[in-house]
Amino acid sequence: MVKKFTPVNPQPNFSESEKNTLQYWYSSGVVEAYLARNQNSDQRFSFIDGPITANNPMGIHHAWGRTYKDLWQRWYNMRGFKQRFQNGFDNQGLWVEVLVERELGLKNKKEIEELGIGKFVQLCIDSTVRWAGVQTEQSKRLGMFMDWANSYYTLSPENNYMIWAFLKKVNELGYLYKGHDSVPWCPRCETAISHQETLSEDYQELTHKSIYVKFPLKGKKETFLLVWTTTPWTMPANVAVAVNPELTYVQIEQAGETLYLAEDRAEAVLIPDYKTIAKLLGSELVGWEYEGAYDGLPAVKEALAGYTHRVVAAKDLVTATDGTGLVHIAPGAGEEDFKLGKLEKLPVVGAIDERAYYYDGFGELAGKSAKDNPDLIIDDMARRDLIYKVEPFLHRYPVCWRCKT
Repeated sequence: MVKKFTPVNPQPNFSESEKNTLQYWYSSGVVEAYLARNQNSDQRFSFIDGPITANNPMGIHHAWGRTYKDLWQRWYNMRGFKQRFQNGFDNQGLWVEVLVERELGLKNKKEIEELGIGKFVQLCIDSTVRWAGVQTEQSKRLGMFMDWANSYYTLSPENNYMIWAFLKKVNELGYLYKGHDSVPWCPRCETAISHQETLSEDYQELTHKSIYVKFPLKGKKETFLLVWTTTPWTMPANVAVAVNPELTYVQIEQAGETLYLAEDRAEAVLIPDYKTIAKLLGSELVGWEYEGAYDGLPAVKEALAGYTHRVVAAKDLVTATDGTGLVHIAPGAGEEDFKLGKLEKLPVVGAIDERAYYYDGFGELAGKSAKDNPDLIIDDMARRDLIYKVEPFLHRYPVCWRCKT
């Protein structure tokens, strides 16, 4: 005979227990006593809360971090240190804006202007204050003891005035200057993506079309540098070609043309039936001049006035693991290219605007999106017989952590 088992202690209701505990803590004065415990102490521990962005309910990663913070302050409170227990909320930045844009169904910054910037800013303020309230209640449920009525908000006038005061001081000391840089950029959010964001947030394995481009050498008929790139849209911004001075390069002949590329890449890259004519070090190519693919465009002519495309040395940048050993350099479209450009005193061609549309002065490309038309450059250069071949290439590529563009 099997007897039915009846547990002596039924399953506890954890949610109800949590509510009862919280009610007891806040109604009996436990939290207030904890916060005031060391107010007369001579020892002081200053803890500045790195504010959580108030644009959504907290995730498990937020709960993890805030638990650590709470434990740290509790440790010093038990040891008799006076503290202010001030919680913080980050109410500024594109995290907040993108959330409101999604709620309104806005697709670009132009639509924000049409809605009205003042109205949009107020909606962002209302949204982040609302989520700050949600996160406060969530934090209480974690068991955090903080001076919740005295939380700081980064949208406050005090915070913004202090930022301007800091910038004013920096400027007075001569540390503030205006310059240029080439940075990862989101055409959807129309803003830069920091290195911290790309390293820690979003790099994806994406497949793009890579192209092998033929740059004609000046003064030589049917003779080309064979250059590889995974970003065809940057071709109008080309200024130079980089080689590794220590690599061995080969001169080959195929179908009536002469091509130059790294010896270690010849078999992998070249279409069969080619003939090797000569070998030379990359250092021997340095200084060679060639013709760019878009030198006839008004914007390129203006940017490159008095300059001739040339081969430069970049040992650390150029390898023979992929590509051709000849790297397309566009200082206006890449961080490493920009650094090399400064070193070699190369001009800069800026090809696209904040939304990734080609600027005026770029002929038939002007006003067209480099992002939405990935084959624009490929088709154009193929028509002019400047492309040796096109191949799909899988690589890690930065993606905007806010909107996934």
